[in-house]
Formats: sequence, C-alpha cells, structure tokens
Amino acid sequence: MKNFTFSSSAMAAACAFALLQIALVPAVRAAAPESYKIVSRFPVTGVEGWDYLAVDSKREHLFVSRSDHVQVIDTRSGELVANIADTAGVHGVAIAQDLKLGFTSNGRAGTLTVFELDSLKTIDTVKGIGAGPDAILYYQPLQRIYSFNGKDQSVTIVDAVTRKVIDTLPVSGQPEFAVSDSLGHIFFNVEDKNEIAVIDAQSSKIVKRWTMAACDGPSGLAIDDLHHRLFSVCGNKKMMVVDAISGKTVTTVDIGDRPDAAAFDPATGLVFVSNGGGTLTVVHEDTADKYTVTASLATQKGARTLALNPETHLVYLVSGKFGAAPAPTPANPRPRAALLPDTFNVLVAAPN
Repeated sequence: MKNFTFSSSAMAAACAFALLQIALVPAVRAAAPESYKIVSRFPVTGVEGWDYLAVDSKREHLFVSRSDHVQVIDTRSGELVANIADTAGVHGVAIAQDLKLGFTSNGRAGTLTVFELDSLKTIDTVKGIGAGPDAILYYQPLQRIYSFNGKDQSVTIVDAVTRKVIDTLPVSGQPEFAVSDSLGHIFFNVEDKNEIAVIDAQSSKIVKRWTMAACDGPSGLAIDDLHHRLFSVCGNKKMMVVDAISGKTVTTVDIGDRPDAAAFDPATGLVFVSNGGGTLTVVHEDTADKYTVTASLATQKGARTLALNPETHLVYLVSGKFGAAPAPTPANPRPRAALLPDTFNVLVAAPN
C-alpha cells in the first residue's frame, strides 16, 4: 500500500464539494408522500441476468447491467437508446457528471469500461483492477473511482481523469455496495463479516471497521450525509441505521424478504429498500434517530435492485418472469431459474 499527498488545489476542491453538498440540502424538507405506487412499466429486450441500476438524472438515462452489456433506457419514453458493449460480467455503473463520463465494473473481464455520458460511446478500458469488480463508486472531490472486487476481496482506486490505477487495498472480506460523505470518507458493506468498513479518501487507507451485531449479510447501503446516518440492508430482513461518525447502531428497521439495494432521498427524508421477494420498503426518517415504515409496495418477484432519481423522486426497479430452476449438479449446486423471453421490464415507482 502506498501513501499519497494531495495538492492544495485538490484539497480546495474537496472542501468546496463539502460546502456545496451542505448548501444543496433544502432548508425545509419537502413533505414526504404518504406512499408510493407503480405508475408504469417499460418492456426491455433480452433474457440475460442483471445487477445494479444507475440513473443519469441530467440526461434522463437509466443504466441496466445485463451480463456482458449495459442497456441505456430513456426514462421519459421507456425506449432503449443504446447498448454499451464488451462489459463481460458487468455489475455496476458509476456516473461522473463533472467529467461527463460513466464507468462500468466488469466482473468477468476484471476491467472498467469508460464511456461518454453524452454520446454513450466507449472511449477507454481500465485494466489492472482486482479480480471480480462488483460495486463501483465515483468520488467527485478527488475525481477517483473505487472498484469493490469480490473475488480477491479488495478495493481498487483509479484516477478518473488519467484512468490509471492508484492503489489496491485488501479488505479481508466480501465488499458490497458503497457510499461517500462530504467529510472525506468512503463507506462500504463487508457482506460476509457483517461489517461496514471506512476508507479515508485522502490517505487511501481503511481506517475503521464497524460490526453490526443484528445484521446478517449486509448488501445495499445508503447515506443521509447531513445527519451522518448510514442505512445498511441485511439478509435477515433488517435495515441497520448506523451513526456515520461513531459507527454505533442507532436503530433497526424491519424490511422485506431478500433485500439487496437501498437509496435515500434527502429532499423527502425517505429511505427505499428493494426486496427480491417482491416489495419496495419505504421508510421515513422522522428524526435522525427515529424511523417509520410508511409503505411496503408490491413490485415484482426478483426486483431486488433499484435506482433513485433524486430530482424527480422516481424509483426504478427491474425484473421479469422465470421458468423452473434446473436440477442442482456438483458443478452448480444452486442453479438459477432462467428468465423467460419477453418478460423483462423496468418498473417505475412514484409518490402518490
């Protein structure tokens, strides 16, 4: 592991970003809707599996990872506008608005694909990433990409401007979803350790690891940066609310079956959790320490991932219909059921 120093300009940019984040928080939070409902569905071609979703709110694009390519869908019309190809084993998409670039984490290829947000054309491939890149995060103050690698249990840090690898950090556990705050921290779940790990962005070191005793297999992670609260969703149908300063668990909230992803809307104080069992749990942040489940919206079985557009407050999920699972074999002891043709779709949830 290497140590790095940062220029005064980089430090100034980080400070400016933190101030901007604070300034953008509404002085008075908008009234939270009583509930959400599914308002539309967009049919999407293909029988491939999927993983993370991402939204480019500026261009109204939804990115859906599909095995070896990323489908780009116009959220206004539901039409497929582009395919980002050659992303073998793609998991996630990170959006760098200031650079007008997107980055994909390609699990089988062990690479990151770089594409232009405007043209949606691939312009570069970053190699030298740890084995099995999965979750991916862009940290704007230092213009860095963080790739969370499942197979070798590491985090690779990449300069998003030069597209060069800076460092790779050992995790000693299975990294999952990640978020950042305005104080220079990167947080990520460690699924097999029931932990949240904390990277100090300036030193590029893992500086803290917090155990969540009541959590089994944390996956999705969201953050309320203003109130320093992390929302970690767990396989035992619990959402842990964790103090992002001390690491202490503040409270636990009941959620749905097979949760995977989470998002927080700072304008309304709502936390969204997508559950593969077929529900969207909507939780209202009454105060920094008190939370109320306001809805358990029926979605579709398998709709385990989500993306939130914080400008429109719309939540996007995806799923389809499945055939029977094949019989287990020694090589594949837990086979997945195949997605049936012409059944994959995007679900759009909106406030009532």
